[in-house]
Amino acid sequence: MKLNTLKPAKGSIKKGKRIGRGQGSGRGGTSTKGHKGAQSRSGYKTRRGFEGGQMPIQRRLPKFGFNPPKRTVFKPVNLDTLQEIIEKTKAKAIDVELLLNNGIIGKKDLVKVLGRGELKTKVDVTAHQFSVSAAAAIEKLGGKVTRI
Repeated sequence: MKLNTLKPAKGSIKKGKRIGRGQGSGRGGTSTKGHKGAQSRSGYKTRRGFEGGQMPIQRRLPKFGFNPPKRTVFKPVNLDTLQEIIEKTKAKAIDVELLLNNGIIGKKDLVKVLGRGELKTKVDVTAHQFSVSAAAAIEKLGGKVTRI
């Protein structure tokens, strides 16, 4: 093997399409662009969402709904989740920092304790909000509910 005998593998190199080089090439005339219209012209670009003059989908579909600008979104945490944390960490009090350290909430989340599941241990819970059933279940066992 010598440098002057090196060749690429068979079938690995393809010839590029020679467009617009006469009728004999098979790609002359319209140069694979079809007939007339904006898309056959040079410099053709469409804006985002353009559908060829047809009414675009963002205008065909109606607007609906309302997003209140000052809505507060709470991260729901249920009693069964609190029970799992108690069993895992042996904590006597649960607060937002403990939930954050266990990966249940994010750094900026507001917490609302909900009443799904069952609490078996007396525990003091500190959160931003409580559902009526969750607060009743915590206080029934002798725990304390504290709102931030």
